[in-house]
Amino acid sequence: MRTAQDFIIEIPVLKYNDQITKARQILRDDRFREVYVVDAKKNLLGYIDITDGLRVTATKSNVTVDGFVKDAPAVHSGDSIEAVAKTMRDYSTDSVAVVNSQPHVVGGVLLSDLFPVIISRNELHGTVRDRMSRKVVTASPQDEIQKVYTMILESGFTAFPVVHKKHLAGIISRRDLISTRRVRSAIAQHNQALIETVMRRDVFTIAPDEPISAAAELIVAHDVSMLPVVDGENLVGVVNRHDVLRALA
Repeated sequence: MRTAQDFIIEIPVLKYNDQITKARQILRDDRFREVYVVDAKKNLLGYIDITDGLRVTATKSNVTVDGFVKDAPAVHSGDSIEAVAKTMRDYSTDSVAVVNSQPHVVGGVLLSDLFPVIISRNELHGTVRDRMSRKVVTASPQDEIQKVYTMILESGFTAFPVVHKKHLAGIISRRDLISTRRVRSAIAQHNQALIETVMRRDVFTIAPDEPISAAAELIVAHDVSMLPVVDGENLVGVVNRHDVLRALA
């Protein structure tokens, strides 16, 4: 039986009194979408994610992470990978902390690492239509970056399809907004920079009648977290890793 121990990696950990700018620096790394936080005794307190990193836009700030900490998903090294995947699904996170009995953080498991193995070991049932999210929050290429920034804070979604005249034009993600200093400055200064200047135009998509296993394979092949679902040229939904996990037998 494969367990969390087989996938454990060293993950960055913050102290509760570290500055939010330090968290944001870690979250710019494409590998990490959550950062785990410990107290003075190194016990797990919780985690913060990219959305929290966006809340403070200043390059320098004395704001600490303790005001942003959320209850964290945690497993033990001997837990099965199916149990680990379920924990991430339940918390809607892209990682999980691995703790010992204290509970001190001894490492972490990333959904992106676990996902290919999980879908190869388990049968997936249904079509993309069965599992996709139909209520899709979208952006327009002509939207200002500030508007999408507000949408991210209010929704907590990781990415938004960008739609022009009902057709998919691209994708804008939380990472696109946090990784570039020019974009962070645009947010902080409330200027009129537009989404079309930073969105990604090359987008992998899938049709609603495709099997959910096909979506899983595309997600793995292209290392993306979310696929827009298109019927002809029209956007009808989105499907992500967590949607796929809900299709497990």
